[in-house]
Amino acid sequence: MQVLLVALVVAGCAVFAYATARDQAEDAARRQAGAVARAVADSPSVREAVRAGAQGAGPSAELQPYAERVRTDSGVDFVTIMAPDGRRWTHPDPRRIGERFLGNTAPALRGGTFSETYTGTLGPSIRVVTPLRDADGSVIGLVSAGITVRAVSARLAAQLTALAWVAAGALSLGAVGTYVVNARLRRHTHGMDAAGLSRMYDYHQAALHGVREGLLMLDGQRRITLINDAGRELLGLRGEVTGTGVADLGLPAPLTGALLADRPRVDEVHLSAERVLVVNSSPVAGGGRRGTVVTLRDHTELQVLAGELDHERGFTQALRSQAHEAANRLHTVVSLIELGRSEEAVEFATAELELAQALTDEVVAAVGEPVLVALLLGKAAQAHERGIELVVTPECGAIEAGPGVPPARDLVTVLGNLVDNALDALTGVPGGRITVTVRRDAAGLLLRVADNGPGLPEGADVFRRGWSGKGEGRGLGLALVRQVAHRHGGSVEAGDAPGGGAAFTARLPLAGGAA
Repeated sequence: MQVLLVALVVAGCAVFAYATARDQAEDAARRQAGAVARAVADSPSVREAVRAGAQGAGPSAELQPYAERVRTDSGVDFVTIMAPDGRRWTHPDPRRIGERFLGNTAPALRGGTFSETYTGTLGPSIRVVTPLRDADGSVIGLVSAGITVRAVSARLAAQLTALAWVAAGALSLGAVGTYVVNARLRRHTHGMDAAGLSRMYDYHQAALHGVREGLLMLDGQRRITLINDAGRELLGLRGEVTGTGVADLGLPAPLTGALLADRPRVDEVHLSAERVLVVNSSPVAGGGRRGTVVTLRDHTELQVLAGELDHERGFTQALRSQAHEAANRLHTVVSLIELGRSEEAVEFATAELELAQALTDEVVAAVGEPVLVALLLGKAAQAHERGIELVVTPECGAIEAGPGVPPARDLVTVLGNLVDNALDALTGVPGGRITVTVRRDAAGLLLRVADNGPGLPEGADVFRRGWSGKGEGRGLGLALVRQVAHRHGGSVEAGDAPGGGAAFTARLPLAGGAA
């Protein structure tokens, strides 16, 4: 199609050039014939010869050699000098002298010069007829000079030969250029034509917006050149962000640093405002800072499930501890009975039962939410096994699931991670004590966990991902606590407990202002 288009363009240009050349050739022939005719008519010798011939046998004898010399020298096909009545005094064929001129002469007899294409004795010709005037201005004869159409066609044929060579050269150059451009284009498109590229673009768009993983493409200046729907959702972006720099997206600093990094990133865990993201990045090959391809995977649900699994493991360990203690108590009761000390056995069993029931009743009455009750009972068993005392403060107010209350999963994430951190901080500390407060008021829910451990290091950013009281690690507990609080429009704070140690306070507003 490209070659055909080039051929049509060249053919159109050739036709236009031919028409232009033909018009120019005819115009040049008229100008040449007109110049010769006027030069002959203005010649004094011709005028004298006509006046002298009018008094004698005629001017042909003197004018014929002159006209032939002019015809030969000027390159026209004929120069005819004639009487006003049209009788020829000169002609390229001497036998035609004396015959009538074939053509129109009336405009010239009226004093004007005109041109026409007429078929005469030499065939079709382009001729110019001009008056031959005497000194007083009277018309004493006519001069006609012309070039045959055959001669004009011969001149045009010579131009057409050159034009044909130019057209052939242009067509060849266009064909070669088309081949070179197509070859280069196919190398860059891996041999695909326009239909293949269109089909690949459709597949590309469908795959780009169909995958659940987020995809970002950044240019050398770390501006977004492409982002799919999943990427917008995972990063919480709204509106048009193409062309926006990563640093201007308002993302958390660690996540922004991961997106701006030059080196590849493999399965790095980062927190956005609401999600746990696994980030992978790879620079675009090709030399220089050409850009980066970033993929994002949502591990929020997986992280929550992992947290729930940790809590379930905690429950399992607590049940194992309770089973171990129950077995010990049961052995004690059995031994007392075998020794015949039945009354002591009843008293011991009753006291242990009342103690366990009292703890359960205390937590149930103070907290209310069954999931949190189960969590705190399990944590209490774990704390008891480690020699740590876990108490629920009297100021607790029972909460129940309902409209506006955050999901139990989020409450478990916040309270479970805070208690786990307190247990870790009190490991090996004599007389360790954890105080838990869960309260619902007009401002929302308050979850506070305090301990009497060594406290927090001065200036430590405990909610940063990876911070741990045992050193820099990959812990996400406190970072997840802050994420849950921010997701519900709340806050979480860390400080010193009144009696020494650390205290963490999370505030979660109730949705819709429910009280």
